[in-house]
Amino acid sequence: MKIRSKIALRYTAVTAILMLTFAIIVFFVSSKDREKEFYEDLKKEGISKANLYFEAKATPEVMHSIYKNNIEYINEVEVAIYDENFGLLYHDAKDIDIVKETPQLLEKILNTPKGLSFYEDKYQAIGFLFTHHDTDYIVTAAAYDGYGFTKLNSLIRTLFILCVISILLSFIIGYILAKRALKPVTEISDKMKDITANNLNLRLLRYNENDEFGELAASFNKALDIIESSFESQKMFVSNVSHELRTPLAALIGEIDFALLKDRSSEEYKDTLINSRQDTNRLIRLLNGLLDLAKASYDESKISMNIIRVDEMLLDARELVLKGNPDYNIELLFNQEIGDDSEITIKGNEYLLRMAFANLMENNCKFSANKTSTVYISYYNNKIVVQFSDTGIGIPENEVEHLFTPFFRGSNKTFVQGNGIGLALVKRVITLHKGNISLKSVVGESSTFRVEFKNNQPST
Repeated sequence: MKIRSKIALRYTAVTAILMLTFAIIVFFVSSKDREKEFYEDLKKEGISKANLYFEAKATPEVMHSIYKNNIEYINEVEVAIYDENFGLLYHDAKDIDIVKETPQLLEKILNTPKGLSFYEDKYQAIGFLFTHHDTDYIVTAAAYDGYGFTKLNSLIRTLFILCVISILLSFIIGYILAKRALKPVTEISDKMKDITANNLNLRLLRYNENDEFGELAASFNKALDIIESSFESQKMFVSNVSHELRTPLAALIGEIDFALLKDRSSEEYKDTLINSRQDTNRLIRLLNGLLDLAKASYDESKISMNIIRVDEMLLDARELVLKGNPDYNIELLFNQEIGDDSEITIKGNEYLLRMAFANLMENNCKFSANKTSTVYISYYNNKIVVQFSDTGIGIPENEVEHLFTPFFRGSNKTFVQGNGIGLALVKRVITLHKGNISLKSVVGESSTFRVEFKNNQPST
């Protein structure tokens, strides 16, 4: 069932409840009013006949004649008059006797100055005291309110018809209003169907941002921005990966084909194998970098995080770099004494942090003539600060903002071979660990990468 139908049905249900409540209240009030009015009419009729009997001195025969003539055409009131001793003075229809005037009932009426109202089956009855010449008499009057009940039944039919018509109209009106109110949803749905992988630049426009549908459209647009950005990044990533893989593979195949053109000496074959090994190592480094970049792009909730010491990760990273490059020189310097282990501990992933630190150290060494990286560790304001400095060729200011982009290689790419993955990987790892990384570089002098982490020390 569509939402517009659900809204229309709920609107109809609310209307039905309100209408039924209104109808019940009207019926109840009308029923009480009819009952009250008829009791008043009974009392008036009883007083009239008592006056006719006592004041006009009408004989019982005349009063019986009036009663019998009227009862043929209307629901005539049956009246009975008793003295204080419960002696019957007059009765309209003793043979019918709607009200059974027992001594107990007459006693009760006598002791109720305001009168007594009650039902005898479908008949309403009333008993009250009538005073004539300082003498109290008991008068009872009873009749069936045919006219009142006819009007009440007519009211019930009218209320029923009005309720049915109101419910039907409320459903129709509710459906129309719901359809109009949800029209923007239909428009948004139709426009979203037009957005595919080939035209992710399309957006939902011309919606009031102050209402719910405007907020929905804005949320869709924001999601589309993220999706488009991801698609573009993926396309660029695939394109760059294809290009970066093609170069070492082409070089490797070229070396092998060159060696197979003719018979060569053992020295020439050895040179070919050495070159092929270099190309293979370059390819392996590229693939490892791509795998590490993929790992760093995982959802944080899916990456194992533990409490680790930053200084230990730096020592492990130093050992890793020196193992593959014995000619490098890496110095670790503590700017101050660490009073508590918690001052230099963070929650993180050992593998990713060690890999990021190793990349920064290796980057310092690669671009320094003396192949040296100086790492300073300090702690202040609940932050762990690690600086990786070199005395290398520096980085031009206009290239700094692109430095952490995957596969970006600046004007210094001729200085040393690389694939443009390392610093992009470092940036993702540091961000994943809720840290910040910045760069200060002077061309021809030095470059310093500054990494900040909030330590794992509980706040007091």
